[in-house]
Amino acid sequence: MSEANKDCVRRLYEDVWTRGKVGLLDTLIGAAYVDHNPASGQASGAGGVKARVETLRQAFPDLRFAVEDLVAEGDLVAARFSWRGTHKGEAFLGIPPSGKAILVRGMEFYRLRDGKIVEHWDNVDELGMLTQLGDLG
Repeated sequence: MSEANKDCVRRLYEDVWTRGKVGLLDTLIGAAYVDHNPASGQASGAGGVKARVETLRQAFPDLRFAVEDLVAEGDLVAARFSWRGTHKGEAFLGIPPSGKAILVRGMEFYRLRDGKIVEHWDNVDELGMLTQLGDLG
């Protein structure tokens, strides 16, 4: 089961976040999904995740995620990742497009049930991201 759970999370990063295939979220996210660290105003369930992905991809049209590590035990999968993108699209977090290329690192935990993601926790270097975008001097 651990390998299947890791494959589900890998698809989230590679197919959804990097390739923008948000329709896959309907098969990857369970009906009882809870995001323990939602973006401001994020709706619940797969719809909220779709909006979060689309917002980031609109601001960073060349967005690319790299999975550094995936570790699974039982129903939990831990991921260490980085993402890169150039802020060319829409305003992001109130910051107008800067044209800056940035690198952001983070770690996340996912709980899966019946092959679907039902819980999510994250820790992303948002301070580093804002600094690179020039919003914090």
